[in-house]
Amino acid sequence: MESISLSGWGTGSSGAVTLPDLLPVSELASRLGIPAEAVELCRSAELIDLHLDSFIPVRLWGYDLFARHSGLLGGRFFGQLDVPRMLDGGLDGGMWSITTNPTRGAKGRLAVLARNVARLRALVSGSGGRLAIARTRGEYDAVRRTGAHAVLVAIQGGNALEAAPEGPAFVPDDLLTRVTVVHLSNSIYGATSSPASRGKHGLTERGRELVRQLDQARVFVDLAHIDRQGFWDAVKVHDRSRPLIVTHTGVCGVHEHWRNLDDAQVKAVADSGGTIGVMFQRSFLQPKGRANDGRLVIDHLEHIIQIAGEDCASIGSDYDGAIVPPPDLRSADAYPRLVAYMLERGWSDVRIRKVLGDNFLRAFALLRP
Repeated sequence: MESISLSGWGTGSSGAVTLPDLLPVSELASRLGIPAEAVELCRSAELIDLHLDSFIPVRLWGYDLFARHSGLLGGRFFGQLDVPRMLDGGLDGGMWSITTNPTRGAKGRLAVLARNVARLRALVSGSGGRLAIARTRGEYDAVRRTGAHAVLVAIQGGNALEAAPEGPAFVPDDLLTRVTVVHLSNSIYGATSSPASRGKHGLTERGRELVRQLDQARVFVDLAHIDRQGFWDAVKVHDRSRPLIVTHTGVCGVHEHWRNLDDAQVKAVADSGGTIGVMFQRSFLQPKGRANDGRLVIDHLEHIIQIAGEDCASIGSDYDGAIVPPPDLRSADAYPRLVAYMLERGWSDVRIRKVLGDNFLRAFALLRP
């Protein structure tokens, strides 16, 4: 991945990162080929991405999140987000995921999780104030008043916690805001929705207990990746006073796929007061014969709205999670393109602001005021 330094880039006297100013609205609009109105609305709205995996390349090969990147892969798989492009695109907050390697033993997963939590904290503290961790809705608002991007710490793959008898309380200071109960493989907690499930279904008793622990700790129970029986097992044991969340998915009402939610699942999340983030992975979004562009995301958002109302739909890109987005969404400065497509569909400013961030913030306030 080629790294390009910008003028104005450097470190301050404290050694902290300093970043260049945002690209002007007109320049970004011209680069994206969209109306300036879309960039202005995207930047003025509260934009929150429910699933960012950009900590993966940092961990694997030392990817520099604070440099602006362009790459040979053309935005496929990794290299889709860095802080300069993220800020240009208007991203105000995000759930930054620490993804679990299932091939390690239980104690090894827990030890690596502890190291990665510390490493993510260090990355944030070295950002020169451009990033800050938020654990509650009140903290989120305080972070945003400083102009910083709000980092919400999340775990993808609840089996990272298998060796911790205290479950999510293992991570100190109520730092976790979300745990994705099951990832791409079966675990002690239950079955994945992927073909790797090998015929297993549902949550185990340990999985049900994890849901109860997350509820008690006021951590979002994320039902992305879980199989349908496990989804309904979680709904059954879940504390009904807490909102459920599905951070990155598509919906079967647009494209039937093992990774996507059916209409009954969409309604269940809405009924809990939660929200559903639509991801950018093309293969989960694109029905046969449909053009491969960012309007696919809008199709899925509109189906959620049709089924459950406009208070349930959100954005959950899965940037840097080894995904291949539509070509026009392969960089984090392209969020305004989604707004341009929303305006193209005749969406109101109110609906656009709900989907970009207000729906998540409402659910966050229910869980952690």
